[in-house]
Amino acid sequence: MKKIRVGVVGVGHLGYHHARIYHELEQAELVAVADISEAARNKASTDFEVTAVDSVEALLDLGVDALSVATPTETHCETVLSALRQNVHVLVEKPLASTIDEGEAMVKEAAARNLLLQVGHVERFNGAVLALFEAGLAPKFIECHRLSPFPGRGSDVSVVLDLMIHDLDIVMKLAASPVKSIDAVGVPVFSEQEDIANVRLRFESGCVANLTSSRVSLERMRKIRIFDPNAYVSTDYSAQEVLVYRKKPGALAPDANPMESISITPLPVKKEEPLKLELASFLHDLQANAPVAVSGEEGLQALKLSWLILDTIRNNQ
Repeated sequence: MKKIRVGVVGVGHLGYHHARIYHELEQAELVAVADISEAARNKASTDFEVTAVDSVEALLDLGVDALSVATPTETHCETVLSALRQNVHVLVEKPLASTIDEGEAMVKEAAARNLLLQVGHVERFNGAVLALFEAGLAPKFIECHRLSPFPGRGSDVSVVLDLMIHDLDIVMKLAASPVKSIDAVGVPVFSEQEDIANVRLRFESGCVANLTSSRVSLERMRKIRIFDPNAYVSTDYSAQEVLVYRKKPGALAPDANPMESISITPLPVKKEEPLKLELASFLHDLQANAPVAVSGEEGLQALKLSWLILDTIRNNQ
């Protein structure tokens, strides 16, 4: 099958790895990278033996079928629309856009041109999350923790848009129900926007989700815990592990320790680099003319919920 001509706009911390993986994938031909930073584009150009330019316009002039956009969030809309208007399929890093209006414009443009627009919610491709989705759970309570030290990047947006949005995307897919109510709090610490936030979501199904995200923690943690009527499931994103806790069948003896009646079973997890799976999925769907795994519409839903949470936080201050 003909290789897909791909470009990457923004080859900083994350975009560099987009370029690396496209360079490795058999179905892709990495045509060029673009970055306003001379140092960033020269490094990518040297490491992957690829043309480097200083703008998305210059990259599009070279002729590509698809584009990865890993630039700062406030530039997503302009960059993505430039590509779509030249009939180029796009994978854009999360969050989809800075504002809901921008996100809606991007989704509308892609639909009007019948182009793929995938949003980089990379946790969807984490082996542990894939196993979680296949476990057939009916969640009643979901608890998420995504904590890290201050990164020195990404602080141009709230931690809700930077980190929590990953878990919001997954929780919405697990709950599969409209949000009924939101209670949230957040505070800035090192940046001008929220660096730590907590939200409690109640869904119309009765499921409740509690999410905490912080970029001012001394320890790293990326975990999601799910309680359904028949099991407790603990998922570690970083270790790509899923443990299922269930009560053993049969009555408990009067003198028995109740904890001894709990069985712990790990779910089988296919451990591969999530970003590689994400980009390979994008290229496969492009070749197959199939819907992408995380559509622009789904990215827009996560963005809208994030802004509802931010409005709740800021209106309560």
